[in-house]
Amino acid sequence: MTNAALIVAAGRGTRAGGPVPKQWQALGARRVADHTVARFVDHPDITHVVLVLHPDDLTLAPDLPDLIVSTGGSTRAASVRAGLEALERSGTTRVLIHDVARPCASPALISRVLAALDHAPGAAPAQPVTDALWRAAAGRVTGTEDRSGLWRAQTPQGFHYDAILAAHRANSDDAADDVTVARAAGLDVAVVEGEEDNIKITHPGDIARAARILGGSMQIRVGNGFDVHRFGPGDHVVLCGVSVPHARALQGHSDADVGMHALTDAIYGALAEGDIGRHFPPSDPQWKGADSRIFLDHAVALVHERGFEIGNLDVTLVCEEPKIGPHASAMRAKLAGICGLSLDRVSVKATTSERLGFTGRGEGIAALATVSLVAP
Repeated sequence: MTNAALIVAAGRGTRAGGPVPKQWQALGARRVADHTVARFVDHPDITHVVLVLHPDDLTLAPDLPDLIVSTGGSTRAASVRAGLEALERSGTTRVLIHDVARPCASPALISRVLAALDHAPGAAPAQPVTDALWRAAAGRVTGTEDRSGLWRAQTPQGFHYDAILAAHRANSDDAADDVTVARAAGLDVAVVEGEEDNIKITHPGDIARAARILGGSMQIRVGNGFDVHRFGPGDHVVLCGVSVPHARALQGHSDADVGMHALTDAIYGALAEGDIGRHFPPSDPQWKGADSRIFLDHAVALVHERGFEIGNLDVTLVCEEPKIGPHASAMRAKLAGICGLSLDRVSVKATTSERLGFTGRGEGIAALATVSLVAP
Protein backbone atom coordinates (compact mmCIF):
# COMPACT_ATOMS: atom_id res chain seq x y z
CA MET A 1 0.00 0.00 0.00
CA THR A 2 1.48 3.34 -1.11
CA ASN A 3 0.28 6.67 0.24
CA ALA A 4 0.75 9.99 -1.55
CA ALA A 5 0.00 13.60 -0.68
CA LEU A 6 -1.21 16.14 -3.22
CA ILE A 7 -0.80 19.76 -2.17
CA VAL A 8 -2.80 22.32 -4.15
CA ALA A 9 -0.86 25.59 -4.44
CA ALA A 10 -1.82 27.09 -7.80
CA GLY A 11 -4.10 29.84 -6.46
CA ARG A 12 -3.28 33.52 -6.11
CA GLY A 13 -4.52 34.01 -2.51
CA THR A 14 -5.22 37.75 -2.85
CA ARG A 15 -7.43 38.06 0.23
CA ALA A 16 -4.43 37.42 2.47
CA GLY A 17 -2.80 40.62 1.23
CA GLY A 18 0.94 41.00 0.82
CA PRO A 19 3.15 41.46 -2.24
CA VAL A 20 3.09 37.77 -3.25
CA PRO A 21 0.51 34.96 -3.10
CA LYS A 22 -0.02 33.69 0.44
CA GLN A 23 1.75 30.37 -0.14
CA TRP A 24 5.02 32.24 -0.79
CA GLN A 25 4.77 34.64 2.13
CA ALA A 26 7.17 34.28 5.06
CA LEU A 27 5.99 32.24 8.02
CA GLY A 28 8.82 32.30 10.55
CA ALA A 29 12.07 31.22 8.90
CA ARG A 30 10.25 29.51 6.00
CA ARG A 31 7.51 30.25 3.52
CA VAL A 32 3.96 29.00 4.05
CA ALA A 33 4.38 26.40 1.28
CA ASP A 34 7.64 25.12 2.80
CA HIS A 35 5.91 24.41 6.12
CA THR A 36 2.99 22.67 4.42
CA VAL A 37 5.16 20.49 2.18
CA ALA A 38 7.37 19.52 5.14
CA ARG A 39 4.34 18.18 7.05
CA PHE A 40 3.89 15.48 4.42
CA VAL A 41 7.48 14.93 3.31
CA ASP A 42 8.43 14.24 6.92
CA HIS A 43 5.48 11.92 7.64
CA PRO A 44 6.67 8.29 7.79
CA ASP A 45 3.59 6.92 6.02
CA ILE A 46 3.74 9.24 2.99
CA THR A 47 5.79 7.96 0.04
CA HIS A 48 5.14 10.55 -2.68
CA VAL A 49 4.37 14.27 -2.44
CA VAL A 50 3.01 16.27 -5.39
CA LEU A 51 2.98 20.08 -5.31
CA VAL A 52 0.62 21.65 -7.87
CA LEU A 53 1.73 25.17 -8.82
CA HIS A 54 0.63 28.06 -10.99
CA PRO A 55 2.72 28.17 -14.21
CA ASP A 56 4.34 31.43 -13.03
CA ASP A 57 5.48 29.82 -9.76
CA LEU A 58 7.32 26.70 -10.94
CA THR A 59 10.74 28.13 -10.05
CA LEU A 60 9.56 28.77 -6.47
CA ALA A 61 9.08 25.10 -5.58
CA PRO A 62 11.04 23.90 -2.52
CA ASP A 63 14.34 22.31 -3.50
CA LEU A 64 13.58 18.76 -2.39
CA PRO A 65 14.89 15.80 -4.40
CA ASP A 66 11.77 13.61 -4.27
CA LEU A 67 9.14 16.35 -4.62
CA ILE A 68 6.93 15.98 -7.72
CA VAL A 69 5.96 19.37 -9.17
CA SER A 70 2.93 19.66 -11.44
CA THR A 71 1.39 22.62 -13.26
CA GLY A 72 -2.11 23.51 -12.13
CA GLY A 73 -5.20 24.47 -14.12
CA SER A 74 -7.56 27.43 -14.21
CA THR A 75 -9.74 26.06 -11.38
CA ARG A 76 -9.07 24.19 -8.15
CA ALA A 77 -10.69 21.05 -9.55
CA ALA A 78 -8.48 21.24 -12.65
CA SER A 79 -5.38 21.62 -10.48
CA VAL A 80 -6.30 18.61 -8.35
CA ARG A 81 -6.89 16.52 -11.45
CA ALA A 82 -3.47 17.56 -12.81
CA GLY A 83 -1.85 16.45 -9.56
CA LEU A 84 -3.70 13.15 -9.59
CA GLU A 85 -2.63 12.50 -13.17
CA ALA A 86 1.00 13.14 -12.15
CA LEU A 87 0.71 10.20 -9.73
CA GLU A 88 -0.79 7.75 -12.22
CA ARG A 89 2.34 5.62 -12.68
CA SER A 90 3.67 5.93 -9.13
CA GLY A 91 1.90 2.90 -7.68
CA THR A 92 -0.16 5.10 -5.35
CA THR A 93 -3.12 3.37 -3.72
CA ARG A 94 -4.30 6.15 -1.38
CA VAL A 95 -3.94 9.92 -1.72
CA LEU A 96 -4.40 12.85 0.64
CA ILE A 97 -5.43 16.13 -1.02
CA HIS A 98 -4.46 19.19 0.99
CA ASP A 99 -4.64 22.97 0.69
CA VAL A 100 -1.22 24.65 0.78
CA ALA A 101 -2.76 27.37 2.95
CA ARG A 102 -3.10 24.91 5.86
CA PRO A 103 0.51 24.68 7.14
CA CYS A 104 -0.43 23.58 10.66
CA ALA A 105 -1.95 20.15 9.99
CA SER A 106 -0.38 17.83 12.56
CA PRO A 107 1.21 14.42 11.91
CA ALA A 108 -1.54 12.91 14.09
CA LEU A 109 -4.25 14.38 11.88
CA ILE A 110 -2.57 12.99 8.76
CA SER A 111 -2.40 9.57 10.40
CA ARG A 112 -6.08 9.70 11.41
CA VAL A 113 -7.19 10.36 7.85
CA LEU A 114 -5.01 7.55 6.51
CA ALA A 115 -6.34 5.13 9.12
CA ALA A 116 -9.95 5.96 8.21
CA LEU A 117 -9.25 4.92 4.62
CA ASP A 118 -8.92 1.34 5.85
CA HIS A 119 -12.71 1.32 6.24
CA ALA A 120 -14.02 3.79 3.63
CA PRO A 121 -13.09 4.98 0.12
CA GLY A 122 -12.95 8.55 1.37
CA ALA A 123 -12.22 10.31 4.67
CA ALA A 124 -11.95 13.96 5.64
CA PRO A 125 -11.33 15.91 8.84
CA ALA A 126 -13.94 18.30 10.16
CA GLN A 127 -15.09 19.96 13.36
CA PRO A 128 -18.69 20.37 14.52
CA VAL A 129 -20.18 23.85 14.35
CA THR A 130 -20.63 25.02 17.94
CA ASP A 131 -21.45 28.72 17.46
CA ALA A 132 -24.93 30.06 16.80
CA LEU A 133 -25.64 30.66 13.10
CA TRP A 134 -27.34 33.83 11.87
CA ARG A 135 -28.57 35.18 8.60
CA ALA A 136 -27.89 38.89 8.10
CA ALA A 137 -28.53 41.65 5.59
CA ALA A 138 -27.56 45.33 5.58
CA GLY A 139 -25.75 44.91 8.88
CA ARG A 140 -28.75 43.47 10.71
CA VAL A 141 -29.63 39.94 11.88
CA THR A 142 -32.50 38.66 9.77
CA GLY A 143 -32.80 35.12 11.08
CA THR A 144 -31.14 32.08 12.64
CA GLU A 145 -30.18 28.66 11.37
CA ASP A 146 -30.13 25.29 13.10
CA ARG A 147 -26.50 24.18 13.56
CA SER A 148 -27.39 20.54 14.24
CA GLY A 149 -25.41 18.20 12.01
CA LEU A 150 -23.24 20.97 10.56
CA TRP A 151 -19.46 20.56 10.36
CA ARG A 152 -16.55 22.79 9.36
CA ALA A 153 -14.59 21.00 6.62
CA GLN A 154 -10.80 20.80 6.66
CA THR A 155 -8.04 19.12 4.67
CA PRO A 156 -6.24 16.79 4.06
CA GLN A 157 -9.10 14.90 2.45
CA GLY A 158 -8.13 11.31 1.75
CA PHE A 159 -9.34 8.85 -0.87
CA HIS A 160 -8.58 5.58 -2.54
CA TYR A 161 -6.52 6.80 -5.47
CA ASP A 162 -8.24 5.05 -8.37
CA ALA A 163 -11.67 6.10 -7.10
CA ILE A 164 -10.92 9.80 -6.72
CA LEU A 165 -9.02 9.94 -10.03
CA ALA A 166 -12.07 8.47 -11.81
CA ALA A 167 -14.33 10.91 -9.95
CA HIS A 168 -12.28 13.92 -11.04
CA ARG A 169 -12.08 12.70 -14.63
CA ALA A 170 -15.88 12.51 -14.66
CA ASN A 171 -16.34 15.88 -12.92
CA SER A 172 -17.07 18.95 -15.04
CA ASP A 173 -17.67 21.49 -12.24
CA ASP A 174 -15.30 23.55 -10.11
CA ALA A 175 -16.26 21.89 -6.82
CA ALA A 176 -15.55 23.60 -3.50
CA ASP A 177 -13.55 20.62 -2.30
CA ASP A 178 -12.77 17.02 -3.15
CA VAL A 179 -15.43 15.57 -0.86
CA THR A 180 -17.98 17.24 -3.16
CA VAL A 181 -16.41 15.55 -6.19
CA ALA A 182 -16.27 12.20 -4.40
CA ARG A 183 -19.90 12.31 -3.28
CA ALA A 184 -21.04 13.26 -6.78
CA ALA A 185 -19.38 10.04 -7.93
CA GLY A 186 -21.18 8.03 -5.24
CA LEU A 187 -18.21 7.56 -2.90
CA ASP A 188 -18.80 7.20 0.82
CA VAL A 189 -16.77 9.71 2.86
CA ALA A 190 -16.07 9.17 6.55
CA VAL A 191 -15.70 12.13 8.92
CA VAL A 192 -12.63 12.12 11.18
CA GLU A 193 -11.79 14.43 14.04
CA GLY A 194 -10.26 17.70 12.80
CA GLU A 195 -8.09 20.16 14.71
CA GLU A 196 -8.73 23.72 15.83
CA ASP A 197 -5.14 24.61 14.97
CA ASN A 198 -5.53 23.33 11.40
CA ILE A 199 -6.41 26.82 10.20
CA LYS A 200 -6.59 27.95 6.59
CA ILE A 201 -4.66 31.12 5.87
CA THR A 202 -7.16 33.41 4.17
CA HIS A 203 -6.94 36.90 5.66
CA PRO A 204 -3.89 39.06 6.59
CA GLY A 205 -4.04 38.24 10.30
CA ASP A 206 -3.94 34.50 9.65
CA ILE A 207 -0.19 34.49 8.94
CA ALA A 208 0.51 35.76 12.46
CA ARG A 209 -1.92 33.24 13.93
CA ALA A 210 -0.23 30.37 12.08
CA ALA A 211 3.15 31.60 13.31
CA ARG A 212 1.91 31.42 16.90
CA ILE A 213 0.63 27.88 16.36
CA LEU A 214 3.82 26.67 14.72
CA GLY A 215 5.94 28.45 17.30
CA GLY A 216 4.70 26.02 19.92
CA SER A 217 6.20 23.09 18.04
CA MET A 218 9.35 24.68 16.66
CA GLN A 219 12.74 23.44 17.75
CA ILE A 220 15.08 26.33 18.54
CA ARG A 221 18.82 25.99 19.11
CA VAL A 222 21.40 28.61 20.05
CA GLY A 223 25.17 28.38 19.59
CA ASN A 224 28.10 30.54 20.68
CA GLY A 225 31.53 30.84 19.13
CA PHE A 226 34.80 32.49 20.20
CA ASP A 227 38.09 32.87 18.35
CA VAL A 228 41.37 34.75 18.64
CA HIS A 229 44.18 35.47 16.18
CA ARG A 230 47.41 37.40 16.80
CA PHE A 231 48.90 40.05 14.57
CA GLY A 232 51.97 39.46 12.40
CA PRO A 233 53.55 40.90 9.27
CA GLY A 234 51.20 41.97 6.48
CA ASP A 235 49.23 44.81 4.98
CA HIS A 236 45.61 43.80 5.57
CA VAL A 237 43.28 41.67 7.69
CA VAL A 238 40.33 39.56 6.55
CA LEU A 239 37.30 39.98 8.81
CA CYS A 240 33.89 38.41 8.10
CA GLY A 241 34.98 37.84 4.51
CA VAL A 242 36.06 41.44 3.87
CA SER A 243 39.65 42.52 3.26
CA VAL A 244 40.46 45.54 5.46
CA PRO A 245 43.70 47.51 4.88
CA HIS A 246 45.93 47.51 7.97
CA ALA A 247 49.60 47.77 8.89
CA ARG A 248 49.61 44.16 10.09
CA ALA A 249 47.89 40.90 9.21
CA LEU A 250 46.29 38.24 11.38
CA GLN A 251 48.21 35.00 11.66
CA GLY A 252 46.61 31.57 11.36
CA HIS A 253 46.66 28.30 9.50
CA SER A 254 43.91 29.52 7.12
CA ASP A 255 43.28 33.17 6.23
CA ALA A 256 42.80 33.85 9.98
CA ASP A 257 39.32 35.40 9.53
CA VAL A 258 38.58 35.56 13.23
CA GLY A 259 34.98 36.75 12.74
CA MET A 260 34.04 34.01 10.30
CA HIS A 261 35.75 31.41 12.49
CA ALA A 262 33.73 32.45 15.54
CA LEU A 263 30.49 32.35 13.53
CA THR A 264 31.31 28.93 12.07
CA ASP A 265 31.98 27.57 15.55
CA ALA A 266 28.70 29.07 16.78
CA ILE A 267 26.82 27.14 14.10
CA TYR A 268 28.68 23.92 14.85
CA GLY A 269 27.94 24.46 18.52
CA ALA A 270 24.20 24.88 17.92
CA LEU A 271 24.25 21.58 16.02
CA ALA A 272 26.44 19.87 18.66
CA GLU A 273 28.99 19.26 15.89
CA GLY A 274 32.18 20.31 17.68
CA ASP A 275 34.32 23.07 16.18
CA ILE A 276 36.23 23.96 13.04
CA GLY A 277 39.22 21.87 14.11
CA ARG A 278 37.04 18.75 14.16
CA HIS A 279 35.96 19.21 10.54
CA PHE A 280 39.06 20.96 9.16
CA PRO A 281 42.09 19.87 11.25
CA PRO A 282 44.90 22.50 11.31
CA SER A 283 47.35 19.61 10.95
CA ASP A 284 46.03 19.00 7.42
CA PRO A 285 48.17 21.02 4.96
CA GLN A 286 45.33 21.42 2.46
CA TRP A 287 43.75 24.06 4.71
CA LYS A 288 46.88 26.22 4.93
CA GLY A 289 45.92 29.71 3.76
CA ALA A 290 42.38 28.52 2.92
CA ASP A 291 39.51 30.98 2.46
CA SER A 292 37.42 30.74 5.63
CA ARG A 293 34.27 30.79 3.53
CA ILE A 294 34.96 27.08 2.93
CA PHE A 295 34.40 26.45 6.65
CA LEU A 296 31.26 28.61 6.89
CA ASP A 297 29.77 27.08 3.72
CA HIS A 298 30.21 23.63 5.30
CA ALA A 299 28.54 24.69 8.54
CA VAL A 300 25.58 26.26 6.69
CA ALA A 301 25.15 23.11 4.60
CA LEU A 302 24.99 21.05 7.81
CA VAL A 303 22.25 23.36 9.11
CA HIS A 304 20.07 22.58 6.10
CA GLU A 305 20.90 18.86 6.11
CA ARG A 306 19.67 18.67 9.70
CA GLY A 307 16.36 20.36 8.80
CA PHE A 308 17.12 23.73 10.37
CA GLU A 309 17.22 27.29 9.12
CA ILE A 310 19.37 30.10 10.52
CA GLY A 311 17.12 32.48 12.42
CA ASN A 312 19.65 35.25 12.98
CA LEU A 313 23.35 35.74 13.69
CA ASP A 314 25.41 38.28 15.61
CA VAL A 315 29.19 38.76 15.42
CA THR A 316 31.19 41.04 17.73
CA LEU A 317 34.80 41.92 16.86
CA VAL A 318 37.02 43.00 19.77
CA CYS A 319 40.00 45.16 18.79
CA GLU A 320 41.58 48.59 19.15
CA GLU A 321 42.34 48.70 15.43
CA PRO A 322 41.56 48.63 12.58
CA LYS A 323 38.30 50.57 12.75
CA ILE A 324 35.42 48.23 11.96
CA GLY A 325 32.59 50.76 11.50
CA PRO A 326 33.42 51.76 7.90
CA HIS A 327 33.43 48.09 6.84
CA ALA A 328 30.56 46.69 8.94
CA SER A 329 27.94 47.00 6.16
CA ALA A 330 30.13 45.08 3.71
CA MET A 331 30.73 42.40 6.35
CA ARG A 332 27.02 42.03 7.00
CA ALA A 333 26.33 41.70 3.27
CA LYS A 334 29.05 39.07 2.88
CA LEU A 335 27.76 36.93 5.76
CA ALA A 336 24.13 37.35 4.65
CA GLY A 337 25.03 36.09 1.17
CA ILE A 338 26.87 33.04 2.46
CA CYS A 339 24.16 32.14 4.97
CA GLY A 340 21.20 32.93 2.68
CA LEU A 341 19.73 35.53 5.04
CA SER A 342 18.24 38.97 4.67
CA LEU A 343 20.35 41.80 6.10
CA ASP A 344 17.90 42.44 8.93
CA ARG A 345 18.89 39.05 10.42
CA VAL A 346 22.66 39.67 10.33
CA SER A 347 24.55 41.79 12.84
CA VAL A 348 28.25 42.71 12.81
CA LYS A 349 29.52 45.12 15.41
CA ALA A 350 32.76 45.99 17.18
CA THR A 351 34.01 47.04 20.57
CA THR A 352 37.32 47.71 22.25
CA SER A 353 38.60 46.21 25.50
CA GLU A 354 39.46 49.66 26.91
CA ARG A 355 43.20 49.09 26.31
CA LEU A 356 43.09 46.03 28.58
CA GLY A 357 44.45 42.58 27.74
CA PHE A 358 46.04 41.38 24.50
CA THR A 359 43.44 43.13 22.33
CA GLY A 360 43.95 46.34 24.29
CA ARG A 361 47.69 46.11 23.73
CA GLY A 362 47.09 45.67 19.99
CA GLU A 363 48.48 42.13 19.89
CA GLY A 364 45.52 40.61 18.05
CA ILE A 365 41.77 40.49 17.48
CA ALA A 366 39.10 38.43 19.24
CA ALA A 367 35.60 37.64 18.02
CA LEU A 368 32.42 36.36 19.61
CA ALA A 369 29.41 35.07 17.67
CA THR A 370 25.90 33.91 18.50
CA VAL A 371 23.52 32.16 16.13
CA SER A 372 19.97 30.83 16.44
CA LEU A 373 18.67 27.87 14.45
CA VAL A 374 15.00 27.04 14.04
CA ALA A 375 13.16 24.00 12.73
CA PRO A 376 9.42 23.25 12.73
